[in-house]
Amino acid sequence: MVLAWSAALLGGAPASAGGPGAGLRLPSPPGGENVRVLVFHASAGAEPPTVDAGIEAVERIGRTGPPAEHFAVDATDDASVFTDPRLGTYNAVVLLTGGGDLLDPEQEAGLESYLEAGGGFVGIHDAARAEPYSDWFTGLIGARPAATVPGTAQRAVVEVGDRRHPATKGLPVQWKRPDKWLNWATNPSGSVHTVARVRENTYRPGPGANGWDHPVSWCRDYDGGRSFYTGMGGTPDSFREADFRTHLRGALLWTTRLARADCQATITSHYKAERLTAPNQPGKSDQIGEPHGLVTAGDGRVFYIGRGGGDGSAPVVTDWNDPAVGKGEGTVHVWDPRTGKVSLAGTVTVFGNKGGGDELVKNEEGLLGIELDPAFLTNGWIYLHYTPHSGVDRTTRTAERRVSRFTLDARTNKLDPASEKVLLKWPVQVHSCCHAGGGMAWDSRNNLYIATGDNNSSRFSDGYSGNNPQPAYKGAAFADARRTAGNTNNLNGKILRIHPEPDGTYTLPDGNLFTGREPDEGGGKTRGEIYVMGVRNPSRISVDKKTDTLYAGWVGPDATEPSTTWGPAKYDTFAVITHAGNRGWPYCMGNNQPYRDRNLPDPSKPLGWYDCAHLRNESPHNDGLVAVPPAEPNNVWYAPQGGGPDFPRDAQGVPSYRLSEQKLLLPWLKGGGQAAMDGPVHRHDTAATGQGAWPAYWDGKWFVGDFYDGDQPRHALVMDPRTAGSGGLPAHAESLDKIVPVGADGIRNLMGWTFGPDGALYVLDYGRGFFTSDAKSALWRVTYTGGEPTPRPAELARAGREAGR
Repeated sequence: MVLAWSAALLGGAPASAGGPGAGLRLPSPPGGENVRVLVFHASAGAEPPTVDAGIEAVERIGRTGPPAEHFAVDATDDASVFTDPRLGTYNAVVLLTGGGDLLDPEQEAGLESYLEAGGGFVGIHDAARAEPYSDWFTGLIGARPAATVPGTAQRAVVEVGDRRHPATKGLPVQWKRPDKWLNWATNPSGSVHTVARVRENTYRPGPGANGWDHPVSWCRDYDGGRSFYTGMGGTPDSFREADFRTHLRGALLWTTRLARADCQATITSHYKAERLTAPNQPGKSDQIGEPHGLVTAGDGRVFYIGRGGGDGSAPVVTDWNDPAVGKGEGTVHVWDPRTGKVSLAGTVTVFGNKGGGDELVKNEEGLLGIELDPAFLTNGWIYLHYTPHSGVDRTTRTAERRVSRFTLDARTNKLDPASEKVLLKWPVQVHSCCHAGGGMAWDSRNNLYIATGDNNSSRFSDGYSGNNPQPAYKGAAFADARRTAGNTNNLNGKILRIHPEPDGTYTLPDGNLFTGREPDEGGGKTRGEIYVMGVRNPSRISVDKKTDTLYAGWVGPDATEPSTTWGPAKYDTFAVITHAGNRGWPYCMGNNQPYRDRNLPDPSKPLGWYDCAHLRNESPHNDGLVAVPPAEPNNVWYAPQGGGPDFPRDAQGVPSYRLSEQKLLLPWLKGGGQAAMDGPVHRHDTAATGQGAWPAYWDGKWFVGDFYDGDQPRHALVMDPRTAGSGGLPAHAESLDKIVPVGADGIRNLMGWTFGPDGALYVLDYGRGFFTSDAKSALWRVTYTGGEPTPRPAELARAGREAGR
């Protein structure tokens, strides 16, 4: 039903006394069981061509779905509606038009009273131009259009980031549609809850573009009521599109109080970052070591490790003739939420305190990873991934890496050194650094994943593929990653998967990349522990136990630009790994972009390009298979030039590697100083008792970050499950920079992050120096302080039937 609103129909001019809106008395909340929606379509000029299509769409929506979600519709262009008490009979108001002052002060005050009483508001496209001089209306809408916007409809991709809101949960993750796209004078992200963004690289946004973060639909609880705005709906055809009507229907279900939704989850003021640890006392590591990883126990305790560098006063021995070369203490600290206090649970003596400097001087070994047994609260077992100082051979400059199980004494809360059971050990060269890896994680079947670093220098290949066979120390090549990461018979540069047994041994689960018994090329050339090969420095890995999908990130080499001779620049990488495979290093990176092979007698002369689908390891240092598994494309890669560099390819599939031809597929990423730090996939636990638990909005989103906090990634990603396991790009990215705060006084150097059983996010800040701890080295907790979804169950229209929504 379309209402032709007039003063006569209302029984004369509305009563109003005591100033604008003062006489308007409305029920709280407005509307009731007989759900009604008012469509207001006044315009300061000629009526836009979208009005009739918009009214028809809202009326059709009101008749869509189950009867309990139906509503009646009235439409008017008479602004006196906002000063009549019968405004309180409407559950929501839809504004279809804009373009100037539509309401006088008394009418705007009436709309304010309506929101204050708990009313709902939906603004569509040009509604953002209405009431241009009203700060209150700007807050209601959330943002104003920029002076310059594209004038014609264009087809673009809308990224639907909120997969739970009724306005978006039924839409494609990547929604392709034509519309007139508005640019915003001020980006509202962080002050509103954005449910969808338009991807600017899929259309021509013009000079007023907002960049990769271009909100197009958002909502917020505002001034006592609920406001939803969409910048879409700029053409009559939009309202005839089934997916757009689905979008509007969800917005109307929330604003009319027929459904609940969380429109607070990404408003940055609803998050609080709190430092949990104090600076160490001088000369001590009483609060924290050199941060290198953390894990949470089921009772809320946070266990975090120090790699091996002490504070600034700790001695550092770099002379290989000294038996104490590189000797340090890896620390295991525990923060207890019941007391808010930190205790030192134990230390292990490591090779890992050798300081900084040149790649042939510094060292990144030490205590690299920690995990708690799935039954930790019962058995007290802790797994440590470390390089014991006792295993160093100073003559050959090699060491032993191991994963050991220790027991935490329940009586003393101390690690029992005598309880160590070595599950797995393997040799590493330590003549050169870097990139030792270290992360560990469990899947739902109690398989333990162990990330091991490549530990080879890229200095001798000018920062490109680490495939120079020439430099060696006492027979160990330290710049040839074909000896390690690209070798099917070597445990370095891998993600291993084993099943620890109660007696301190392990078995091999089915489905690893190799069984260790392959007869290929004479046999004896594979290791059955390998789940993933071809990774350079996977410092952090995680497993989503709901799907048992492995997530990993690793650091690339050092070249700052691509080379038409040698291949891609340094690519830091993130990958969704759903099956055993080869992620490419040192043969291919990114989305299967190959490097150039090199070999003796002259590694400075380039040979052929690697064929990512048919790889061969022809290094003189390879003791594994020559024919190695094909490289699989990765989901996220970034270089100093930006995110997702891609190039035109020739008939053989080789990229041009010319910067002038480079296309950046992931514009939300920046590069420079880079060190990828994989994070968790958030899984919302309704049983989480912590008051700071993050809301369900984040469920299923994958957190990726970088050690550095400049323009590098710190994002929550939405992956398309249909393509994620085969290298599909993220469907949506959302910045976490203001939630997990960056900057000198924030979490500047991200070194590990995970969600605790209380639903809060725990984060390690490495500090401001390298190979040491300092006053900024700290454990942080980031909690959510926003409220529950709105409206409250008792305020739902038709509450008796809808309270379970």
